[in-house]
Amino acid sequence: MTEGRSCPLAYRYDPATLAENPTRVSEDVLYVIGGLYGNPYALDEIEEMALAEERQGHRVKLVFNGDFNWFNASDALFRDINNRVLDHTVNLGNVDYELANPSPGAGCGCAYPAFVDQGVVERSNRMMERLQATAGEHPDILKRLSLLPRYRCLIFGGLKVLVLHGDPESLAGWGLAYESFAAGNEARLADWFRASGVDLIVSTHTCLPVLWKGTVDGRSCAVANNGAAGMGNLVSDPRGLITRIGFTSPVAEPVAGIESHGLNVTLLPVAYPLQAWLQAFDQLWSPGSAAAISYRDRLVSGTSLMPERIVFPALP
Repeated sequence: MTEGRSCPLAYRYDPATLAENPTRVSEDVLYVIGGLYGNPYALDEIEEMALAEERQGHRVKLVFNGDFNWFNASDALFRDINNRVLDHTVNLGNVDYELANPSPGAGCGCAYPAFVDQGVVERSNRMMERLQATAGEHPDILKRLSLLPRYRCLIFGGLKVLVLHGDPESLAGWGLAYESFAAGNEARLADWFRASGVDLIVSTHTCLPVLWKGTVDGRSCAVANNGAAGMGNLVSDPRGLITRIGFTSPVAEPVAGIESHGLNVTLLPVAYPLQAWLQAFDQLWSPGSAAAISYRDRLVSGTSLMPERIVFPALP
């Protein structure tokens, strides 16, 4: 298997074990932040969003579900991002895992499916090599990363909220990707909800946002995939997205939302200062570099995904 398309055995887990030993949450709101990708300006904005909620009387818990590292290939930025993120509740993404626990032959650890162009895969592998070289200068941070779990189950409002990076079978699984929902994955979803017994699954990893609500054996279930907090997700829109879960409405206007078990599950935009981040990005990743080729256009222009296509079953 080509590096970057393989999935190390250590990434695998059993859906039936994912809700064991859950942690009870006392806060009023969860911000689940996936795919920060080393963007400090997005992190600044997320912290400001949480403060705005708290001024409205909403206690906010920040939960990072992986890949908070990626573009931060400098010593100063690597330390800044990790020290700030690790003050919160965190589970690993494949990028973070491969920094702390490199797997021979895994490359970037993304387990890219066949529909992803091979050039993207090879550039991601080169990015990982550079980031691993940076991370190697910070053994204290790598030690902290190595102690993090691959997933978490939280009890929020009496509900089981499973927070993971890929899907319920793998740290780098694509079963909760936008493309998977577009292809119709209801049977697989139902099996995961039956096996785990959770009410809501919150994921990231696959870079495009998804909201889904349905019933499994008469039980209401939902999925939220925020896409990426640190870069654009929608057509002509450079803002990142995070998943907000709460019994109250968000302070800011979401791009999409669903309701499940009385919870508001929304995707909130992260409107960080794009020009400031582009200036920093260009210093880190010059034109023609792997990251610039793969990601700079997306940072500026977002993707081709329309907001009305986020919620599945897709709106007509």
